[in-house]
Amino acid sequence: MGLAWQQGPLAPGAVGHFLVAEPLPDRMLYAEPLRRRMRVRFGGAWIAESEDVLLLHEPARYPVAYFPLDDVAAGVLEPEEHATRHRDLGPTSWYTAHTGDRSTPRAAWRHTDPPAHAAELRDRIAFAWRAMDAFYEEDERIAGHAADAYHRIDIRRSARRLVVRAADRVVADTKTPLVLYESGFAPRWYVPREDVDADAMTPSEGQTFCPYKGLASYYDIGPVHRAAWSYEDAWPEVRRISGMVSFEADRVEVYIDDARLHPEPGQSVVSHGLDRDFSPEAAY
Repeated sequence: MGLAWQQGPLAPGAVGHFLVAEPLPDRMLYAEPLRRRMRVRFGGAWIAESEDVLLLHEPARYPVAYFPLDDVAAGVLEPEEHATRHRDLGPTSWYTAHTGDRSTPRAAWRHTDPPAHAAELRDRIAFAWRAMDAFYEEDERIAGHAADAYHRIDIRRSARRLVVRAADRVVADTKTPLVLYESGFAPRWYVPREDVDADAMTPSEGQTFCPYKGLASYYDIGPVHRAAWSYEDAWPEVRRISGMVSFEADRVEVYIDDARLHPEPGQSVVSHGLDRDFSPEAAY
């Protein structure tokens, strides 16, 4: 979650609201300097590098990094005849990326005549995330999408009793759960593997990817598909949940101190990653 994605304050599904007298516009775009050195790699070469990247937050989309044209390697991008029109930012031109024997169409785009209030995007270009080999901040690769400074995860241990039931079967019972708070989402409860009935869970096909936690594997519980998930090797920043199991409260019964947990606004998550068809065109 960030400013404009999932249940963020500028997203269509925002869980909060601005305390203002007059209604805000249905769509609000927010641009800000990234203030980090960002690089783009394509076809084994660095094709863009800048300390002047602008990050655009658009409702219901991941943040997008825009590079100054002068910070893109010469001869890499070839204009295409293909053009689109962004609903807020106007005419958009597309580019094919070339390096050596590598050529990828619709790999980058530019808003050629944005409105006056968005003029700072005029001489900037954005790269389709999946069309590139990789993006870096300094010498560390950034996976999934441009890093969102407004995304935060906090993990807290708890002594509350958590019980999970599927039909008449107790699937999990623990007094040492961890609760994960992720910007804008409802809390997610994680159970130590030793407190889960392993025989009740069957691995489910497919994984999803979270840019902030890593790869998630899923489990069926009886006939209930993908009723639980686990980050088997969570990223260092959230290592505490590695191997633990979390359960979908709308698919099985989850109780916290005997009170049943019900899905609430902000609970749903849009999957991202390996099993998501995210083509370059999906960016705009």
